[in-house]
Amino acid sequence: MKTRLGQLTAVITLLMLVSGCGYNTLQSKEEAVFKAWGDIEASLQRRADLIPNLVETVKGYAGHEKETLEAVINARAKATAVQLSANDLGNATAMRQLQQAQGDLSSALARLMVVAERYPDLKANQHFLDLQNQLEGTENRINVARQRYNQAVETFNASIRAFPENLTNSLLLHLERKEYFKASEGAREVPKVDFRTR
Repeated sequence: MKTRLGQLTAVITLLMLVSGCGYNTLQSKEEAVFKAWGDIEASLQRRADLIPNLVETVKGYAGHEKETLEAVINARAKATAVQLSANDLGNATAMRQLQQAQGDLSSALARLMVVAERYPDLKANQHFLDLQNQLEGTENRINVARQRYNQAVETFNASIRAFPENLTNSLLLHLERKEYFKASEGAREVPKVDFRTR
């Protein structure tokens, strides 16, 4: 009976220590990172889903802009091919690959919009305008999702380094630091825009 009471006391004490040392809090913060990443993925998928319709609409008016249209299609294929799982969020190389692919897609879309400026009939097409508005809204959602993800990562990364959660993590959980979603290397370059007609 005393052994059983001692074991029960030890379990209760351990539970109190674990809950007081941030065990559950760390789990919740990591889940917040995963949720925020899911929001980014959903927004990136929405953008990828809009692109085929946008390309087809532009093709109807500017079919001879084959190089630009193919660049968008290829960039979309590369961007959707790079997938990160929740386990990859701490992998800097995998995160850089995703960011590079998404940056290339953004650049290709920007070039496509420049091409659209050359075609007044295309710019006046309601379907194109609707797609352009949806794409702009999606780009805004992607930006907000990235910011929220980075906030969740900051909170999580700080938690696994701060006392007493760092002890809980090193002894019980072994959670790894997550990578931030950073701007792609090409984002610092000023885009070259040429509105001259060919």
